[in-house]
Amino acid sequence: MVLSCTERKAETAAPASTKDTSVTEAPHVKPDSATAMKNWEAYATPGDMQKLMSSWDGEWTGECSMWMSPDAPPMKSQTTAVYKTILGGRYSESMHTGNMMGMAFEGKGLTAYDNARKVFQSTWIDNMGTGIMILEGKWDEPSHSLTLSGKMVTGDMGDGSQTDVKEVIRFDDPDHQVMEMYYSDNGKEVKSMEIRSERKKH
Repeated sequence: MVLSCTERKAETAAPASTKDTSVTEAPHVKPDSATAMKNWEAYATPGDMQKLMSSWDGEWTGECSMWMSPDAPPMKSQTTAVYKTILGGRYSESMHTGNMMGMAFEGKGLTAYDNARKVFQSTWIDNMGTGIMILEGKWDEPSHSLTLSGKMVTGDMGDGSQTDVKEVIRFDDPDHQVMEMYYSDNGKEVKSMEIRSERKKH
């Protein structure tokens, strides 16, 4: 018996979907105007995490150790950073100067705490590149440290490729901080930089 084209298609057609479509997600309901205003005020109002960032204000001097490869001794240089809160205490802005690989170095950081998402956000630009590094993370109160992670461009590759990075900023006390930077090398976390800083007393 020879089946017609129509019959063959009917036999080989995919079975009807068995997915239960009776359950649907509840639509997103916007709050009333009074609740929306209250939520926005909470989002825009500086709180404990913004107060934490304001405690970093001041001029810091430090020593930078930079590893070009894990098995090489670090290159050391002196650094200066000035932190200040901006826009009504909502953000922490930092300006960094120093010397890197025999060249004058300048960098600028901006740190925020998103009240709605409950995360820290950090951006970084410097004169050793043309892109913006964007990191996110959380504050750990027991260790007095902020751990941020994200990606950065590996400029030496020339193809725009990126690698995973992690930045840890630890405050041993109000006037001493340690910043450590790590990158991923074939899935292995490698330390590339450490800056030990002390707040300058006036």
